[in-house]
Amino acid sequence: MTASPAPAALHPWQVITAGICALVLTVGLARFAYTPLLPLMRMDARLSAVQGGWLATFNYLGYLLGTLLVARVGDMRQKFHFYRVGLVLAVVATALMGVTPHLWLWSVLRFLAGLSSTAGLLLASGLVLNWLLAQQRRPRLGLHFAGLGLGIAVSGLATAVMAGHADSSGQWRWLGLLGLLFLVPAWCWMPAPVAASARAVADAPPPPGPRWRRLLVAAYFCAGVGFVVSATFIVAILEQTAAFHGHGSAVWVLVGLAAVPSTFGWDWLATRLGMIRALMLAFALQAVSFVLPLLDDGLAAGLGSALLFGLTFAGIVSLTLTVVGRHYPHNPAKAMATLTLSYGVAQIVAPALAGTLARDSGSYQASLLLAAVMMVIGIVLLWCMPEDTH
Repeated sequence: MTASPAPAALHPWQVITAGICALVLTVGLARFAYTPLLPLMRMDARLSAVQGGWLATFNYLGYLLGTLLVARVGDMRQKFHFYRVGLVLAVVATALMGVTPHLWLWSVLRFLAGLSSTAGLLLASGLVLNWLLAQQRRPRLGLHFAGLGLGIAVSGLATAVMAGHADSSGQWRWLGLLGLLFLVPAWCWMPAPVAASARAVADAPPPPGPRWRRLLVAAYFCAGVGFVVSATFIVAILEQTAAFHGHGSAVWVLVGLAAVPSTFGWDWLATRLGMIRALMLAFALQAVSFVLPLLDDGLAAGLGSALLFGLTFAGIVSLTLTVVGRHYPHNPAKAMATLTLSYGVAQIVAPALAGTLARDSGSYQASLLLAAVMMVIGIVLLWCMPEDTH
């Protein structure tokens, strides 16, 4: 791999492409390919619902550890090195899932994949925002976070294409090779960090007060619970219905395709409603996405659930990380990581709990109800916050 070019020598499209590719690799493939592959892994390896939930929990435990590391490291240059390590780790952890049949090794690999996902979700986000601020460009991350939806669409399309041609182990190996295509631009076009410009620092809103931070952290925890229940189990949930049986990968692609343009729409709404009100709307729509399958197991409810989840989850992440990064232009990745710890804790607890609820009740309805209730609590917490219009 070549050294990263000087930040001033890069075009905006290259930096944004690097961030998008990092998200596709570390989140879309290494982390979320597990969702469309879970039903097939349950058949091939006879995984129980509880085991499937625990594998997801190990993945999010790795994500939490990565978030803790990012939060503790203040040196942006060191974060840049961690970013590149995460890219390589994502490819390796994905490919090796297809090499071993042992559950304990899968747990280790899912942990490493979760660790690598901080490279795309936090480190790449911070590096892109750092570059935008240094170049005195509009500090919005909507375009960057389109990579979340694109990553989900890529993983869903890839597993759909391979369905019937490879078992779950073979699909994991092919996904590892596919990851190499995204590794190259994510490595070569991501600029090393530079100091934020004096104008960017001067234009930054003042650091928020303790109450503002506590409420946002608590609301983001609620979003983490809702997000991970659907992101982990939506394919398995809809596969249980007559309308979607055998078409789980198509549902995952639909989620990703809905998420790709959604971040632009949430950026637009945030400029008109304010960040917090836009977040409240996103929370409300995502709560509806969890309620629809409880009301009806038909085609319309399933499609509506997948579309609403896709339209909201990336917007929630993008808006939340943008608003907190704007308040801390000197080191946005650290500020994002501190906030994301609550999101990571939720994603450790929720999958195992959802899997246990599914085992005890025989369906995922209790898990969906839990997710919906948590999103409503999140709306109340956001409503209690001072408005932030930046």
